[in-house]
Amino acid sequence: MYKDLRQFVDALEAAGELVRVRAPVSPLCEITEIVDRVSKRSAPNGPSARTRSSDPANAERGGPALLFENVEGSDIPLLINAYGSYRRMEIALGATEASSRWPGGPGLDGVAELIGELTKPQPPRGLSEAFGKAMQFAPLLKIGPKRGGKAVCQEIVETGDAIDLTHLPILRCWPLDGDFKGVGYPAGLNDGVAGLGHPAIKSEDWESAHRGRYITLAGIHTIHADDADDPKPASHNIGMYRVQLLGKDRLAMHWHVHHDGARHWRSWKRRGEDMPVAIALGGEAILPYAATAPLPPGISELLMAGFLNGAGIRLTRAKTVPLWVPANAEIVIEGFVSHEAGEIGWDPRESNEPLGSGAVFEGPFGDHTGFYSMPDRYPLLRVTAVTRRRNAIYPTTVVGLPPQEDYYLGKATERLFLPLLKVLIPDVEDYDLPMFGAFHNCAFIKIKKSYPMQARRVMHAIWGAGQMAWTKTIFVVDEDVNIHDHEAVLRAAAMNCRPDRDIERANGPLDILDHAAPALGAGMKLGFDCTRRWPGEEAGSSAPIEPRVFEPFGEFLEQARGLSGVIGAAAPDSLGGWAFIALNKTEPGQGREVAEQLASLNGMARPPYVVVTGAVSGPEDWNTGLFHWLANTDASRDAVAIAGDRPMLVFDATPKSAGDEANGRAVRAWPPIIAMDDATRALVDRRWPEYGIPT
Repeated sequence: MYKDLRQFVDALEAAGELVRVRAPVSPLCEITEIVDRVSKRSAPNGPSARTRSSDPANAERGGPALLFENVEGSDIPLLINAYGSYRRMEIALGATEASSRWPGGPGLDGVAELIGELTKPQPPRGLSEAFGKAMQFAPLLKIGPKRGGKAVCQEIVETGDAIDLTHLPILRCWPLDGDFKGVGYPAGLNDGVAGLGHPAIKSEDWESAHRGRYITLAGIHTIHADDADDPKPASHNIGMYRVQLLGKDRLAMHWHVHHDGARHWRSWKRRGEDMPVAIALGGEAILPYAATAPLPPGISELLMAGFLNGAGIRLTRAKTVPLWVPANAEIVIEGFVSHEAGEIGWDPRESNEPLGSGAVFEGPFGDHTGFYSMPDRYPLLRVTAVTRRRNAIYPTTVVGLPPQEDYYLGKATERLFLPLLKVLIPDVEDYDLPMFGAFHNCAFIKIKKSYPMQARRVMHAIWGAGQMAWTKTIFVVDEDVNIHDHEAVLRAAAMNCRPDRDIERANGPLDILDHAAPALGAGMKLGFDCTRRWPGEEAGSSAPIEPRVFEPFGEFLEQARGLSGVIGAAAPDSLGGWAFIALNKTEPGQGREVAEQLASLNGMARPPYVVVTGAVSGPEDWNTGLFHWLANTDASRDAVAIAGDRPMLVFDATPKSAGDEANGRAVRAWPPIIAMDDATRALVDRRWPEYGIPT
């Protein structure tokens, strides 16, 4: 495998998967606009047949990896979109059709097969089989981390006044990143926080040139405070969290409360000590994936990385913090996270509590949800050293409206972790995390149904299964439905799942990034039982258990188009019963008003599920409609149930503001959807021929 980032770059270039951009480019949004365009295009090469079958609609997308050799303000080249296609994920894992090193064959499922065998081994039936099992498990003996030896990541060491994070080509990805005033918060919230800005840069110049720049593809190394003096700490964790540039030697550490890094920080906070942290960029090519992997508690990312790498990850002792760091990394930022910072959930517009010591108001940030995640209070990180190798490369990524590079990292997790999900929930045959669900918002689950209400049991099991616990919406289908054909799944929902009988509702934890949730990280989940009904599944309803008969919805759509503010309506036949209505919303409550008006459209065929969106792309684009449905609704507030022989569930998926509250459920600060500014788009249009990126 690839012992460091430059070996991976060489492999990508040899495979025709990388483009070198030699023209000077700005790290302030210009690179993002280039990458955003590239990531939506076809990739240079498609994936293996097995990987393609798990995501046929997007298998060929991703564009090339890009190595920007001349980034303004830095002498360090920048690598991006390196994992931004299925083929490049297969290259990183050694799972291409030409050179698979996995017994299960090429593709992501080939890696998953071995994981499945290791997590659920069968006892040998004879001596030869026992020998085969021993050979199968033998590689696990060499996947542990290797400590000591030469550390190329420390060829150059900067401490004290020599530290200057502005020399790194850290990106500002989107126009409002770091601009909390731009999303409605008062100015000056971080005034007086020590160490912000730069002694050689005027404050106004800092705002224009360095505000909202984020480290986005680093492995964040932490340990639990109980392991502070352990030479080989069992709690060594690698996470991937965003880190905001705030000063010459200051950063903000953003992590969600359920992440291991945040849990470790709370242990140091209880101890009254700042937490040591190391931010590692580069190293073995598999490390960025391992840092994102949703491993069960107690399973080390270092072991996962060693397993995927085929050999243990080489570690060296950091220079100024008591941590081990990847010896083959390109750049390592060491420092201490303040234990004094208060918890998240601090809104200066509603709280009299001060920001407090050791904290900064961090954000907003254009996130993988397609929306800006709103700012909040997070702890300050004081940098004590920056180490790097000579001629270092800075790896980074952009997150935003999918597909971006993180989509393929996430889909790799979908495939690789299917065997572990099956161990936890044996009913599961397969699953799919559709792009429009941004991973945490939606999961499609296939089961082999054996008894009544089994689908509902599976829903609740998933809502209790590790990282899947944050899933907002679940669709469960029978084994004869192609789980990777999203139209087939939605059609099964329309035909088999009556909205007045076959939907499971549960209040519980949601992802912190779910802006539609009425409370931070908490709201309502929905489970759609799309399996064919069995006797015993009437659930107190007198409705027939036979599948619904499809009827065209032309008259319903025509009537809907006549409602005030409606600018379009469509119900794609391929979905069997999902309608999308676009509304030019001009005042609070208008989305719900339209939803309630649809109840009066009786005496005609009407779809069981209707999604009312704002004035987004045309309602015929059902992928976009579903994206806004999942992002902009909480069923406890935004669902209107319409009874009758043809029951209907209408979702108000319009953007919300004060006045859109319903059923006693609040509307929190609502983020804008991510969009690039006109000036940057025009700049990239004009300069595109200079970049040398093949069309």
